[in-house]
Amino acid sequence: MTITIDNAFVENYKGIVTHLAQQKENKLRKFVTEVDSKGESYNFDILAATEALTKSGRRVTTEYVDDMWSRRVAQPGTYTHTMTVEHEDKVQMLINPDNAYAENQAMAMARKWDDIIIAAATSTALDGDGAANSFPGGQVVSDGSVKISFDLITQVIETFLANEIDMDVPKVFVIGPTQVRALLNLTQQTSADYVNREALQKLNATGIVSNWMGFTWLMSNRLLAPDTGEVGCLAFTKRAIGLAVNQNMFTRIGENPAMSYLIQIFAQFTAGAVRVEDEQIVHLRILDSAA
Repeated sequence: MTITIDNAFVENYKGIVTHLAQQKENKLRKFVTEVDSKGESYNFDILAATEALTKSGRRVTTEYVDDMWSRRVAQPGTYTHTMTVEHEDKVQMLINPDNAYAENQAMAMARKWDDIIIAAATSTALDGDGAANSFPGGQVVSDGSVKISFDLITQVIETFLANEIDMDVPKVFVIGPTQVRALLNLTQQTSADYVNREALQKLNATGIVSNWMGFTWLMSNRLLAPDTGEVGCLAFTKRAIGLAVNQNMFTRIGENPAMSYLIQIFAQFTAGAVRVEDEQIVHLRILDSAA
């Protein structure tokens, strides 16, 4: 008896993958500036701050303020994920909405969005003249020799304030699991002497008090290690990183006649990220330890 995959199941599986990708969201995408892109690159234009002038007298010639523009360039790449199933394999497991194939593919693609954003946060950023701009040393807090602490978090806040980033500007702080453990041992986060009781009620569910120190706190296992035994945590605003999306994720499933008609499960998206405003991001380089 010939085993085939009917069109109704093809459409059903495509829906499952898209649904899972939306429900199992990547963690960082909604915290960056996302734009639609069509070309091989996308330019994020930046207007520098200007200063008001003092009028020197009555009926004087108008003085103009020079505008200073710069540009950061995102270069999208294409990312794919393909899985195959032979007809002689247990094809019946594919009809289960909770099957491992759909879950695995959706989560793999979701993680790739985070990887793109995390890599762009501290890597060299291409400008409009084609020059590669390294991450500025003034935006790095600590040297990787000490673990996360209340004092280091306040240094991150100080860096934002020195850059004229107001306290009420929404910010996200991305840390690893070891840092979540360390924060749970901080009196400043777990005591009603410092945090209101309503916020503390959410501590057991999230591990971090909601909006503690003015940040949305996210835990990620995708953060980069600047050196052995270190972790590079990131604090940034939405304007810090630009994400240019040429094509959102799409999925296909069908038989591949060139490969004995095996069932091929495919997903792809095209996007690229770049650090747009250096002043809007702080790299906290710390020892990856809670002890």
